[in-house]
Amino acid sequence: MAPPRLAGHRRRTTVAGTPDLTGRNWTRPSEHQLEGMDSDVVLDLAWGRLVFGQTFAEMRNILAALRAEETGQRDICIYARDPHVLVGLAPDELFIDPSYTYRLDLYRYRTRPELIRGVFVRTVTSLEDMQAINEIYARNRMVSGDPETMWANHRTRCFTYLVAEDRRTRRIVGTVTGVDHVLAFGDPEGGTSLWCLAVDAQSAPPGTGEALVRVLAERYVGRGRSYVDLSVMHDNSGAIALYRKLGFVRAPAVCVKRKNPINTPLFAARPPGVTQLNPYARIIADEALRRGIRVEVTDAEFGEMRLSLGGRRVLTRESLSEFTTAVAMSRCDDKRVTRRIVEAAGVRVPRGVTVPEGDPGPALDLLASCGELVVKPARGEQGKGITVGVTTAEELDRAVAAARLFCPDVLAEELVPGEDLRVVVIDHEVVAAAVRKPAEVVGDGRRTVTDLVRETSRRRERATGGESRIPLDDVTAGVVRAAGYAMDDVLPHGERLRVRRTANLHTGGTIEDVTDRLDPAIGQAAVRASRAIGIPVTGIDFLVPDVEGPDAVFVEANERPGLANHEPQPTAARFVDLLFPETRKR
Repeated sequence: MAPPRLAGHRRRTTVAGTPDLTGRNWTRPSEHQLEGMDSDVVLDLAWGRLVFGQTFAEMRNILAALRAEETGQRDICIYARDPHVLVGLAPDELFIDPSYTYRLDLYRYRTRPELIRGVFVRTVTSLEDMQAINEIYARNRMVSGDPETMWANHRTRCFTYLVAEDRRTRRIVGTVTGVDHVLAFGDPEGGTSLWCLAVDAQSAPPGTGEALVRVLAERYVGRGRSYVDLSVMHDNSGAIALYRKLGFVRAPAVCVKRKNPINTPLFAARPPGVTQLNPYARIIADEALRRGIRVEVTDAEFGEMRLSLGGRRVLTRESLSEFTTAVAMSRCDDKRVTRRIVEAAGVRVPRGVTVPEGDPGPALDLLASCGELVVKPARGEQGKGITVGVTTAEELDRAVAAARLFCPDVLAEELVPGEDLRVVVIDHEVVAAAVRKPAEVVGDGRRTVTDLVRETSRRRERATGGESRIPLDDVTAGVVRAAGYAMDDVLPHGERLRVRRTANLHTGGTIEDVTDRLDPAIGQAAVRASRAIGIPVTGIDFLVPDVEGPDAVFVEANERPGLANHEPQPTAARFVDLLFPETRKR
């Protein structure tokens, strides 16, 4: 006798004739179930290849496919039958990825009743969109792909590349890739999969990731597909919470990968303390570990560690190492000394004077001549004590007093118009260049300036591990007031408002890579400055009217530039090349 049905409940049954190829990885399907499905299927996603294990009859063929992985790529085998046996064929080469597979049965999918504000999701339309996707991958420490290969994939219906635009700025702030298994290999299960969900954590509006997943799922609902699968790291709690919210549930499939340098953190124990390092030290530790260099964290809070290879050891604190001499350090420490050395090397510096205790005369004379000044401590970092845009004697007094809180010696310089450019020089070669912009917020027509600052600051903090935040202080209020707004005003939709004067990253500034656009004359000036100071790793700051032009005015040299801010440029790789040249890729 059949069990009674409860009122309001509908019994769901499996569709007759649909084989279960991925739900039980220990079951070998019959030839009838595999009818119409291609065999030994491998897809190139540009960052690596997907090896669909359920299409392989022999495990040794899967092993051969994974052994064909190219350098710098991350191949993934999913849905292999008996994956533990596959790893057992080559335990020194393969490992089971410490990730979960989640599945959304598309007949269970429910659309969101209200629109996600601020985000527009669309299909990619150009090769430039693929390059923007790679930039998002780089910011998220993901393996980037060849844009040409991605564009060729996109021109087939097998692949779906989506991007999310911020409706306020029209910038691409997120991406996701879908693979249709039916079009890829005639999947009798009618499955699809989701890969490479990534958002720009510093600028993406809330809900960007959800919007991307929903649009992809709805595309596959429209095609009549059965499910969407995805792989997510076991400790990515934020992503897992999102997937569960959307109706994804755990599936038994696992991923198998090769033990290559990129995957080292997934199969090798991390040295104690590495996870406690800030992003600027951790990017160096990760690069060293990928090369087989031993990492010993000596002070995680300070960002200090000892790198060892063979009989050599090098102590580092983020990008500062024992290769930087005390003399070079002292030259960078005092901005007055740096100015003299760099100017003598033929690099233009702004007019400036030291402000003696109790004698503002030299600074007042400079103010009268220039009309607008920058006042800063002669020693200091992270933008502390700097006042930009001093135009009156009263403002000068306040700025000097603020600077003296951080250093008794104060420097006043002419305010040179232009963009704030950071050029990273390693071993006297330009490795990266980026324009740094002061923190700003973008209006949505609903929230006040204060609320926008708080939300933007929270995003900056999450994206940088607490290294960057926008202070809600008198300086922020003053900058907002100078722009004609109050902190309680509602900013119109799409309007951008700068809330800090300086472009320092620690106070919420943003950074845009311009390495490929940098004028050679500016790069040469940066190298001359690094050689004059005698420093192997430095961040040279300029003010430039145009990064593609030759004009630049030197501002300062940083002896410990943050290397984690310059993706996709290989700053960490070049730093480790300097320390251990024998590990350099030829």
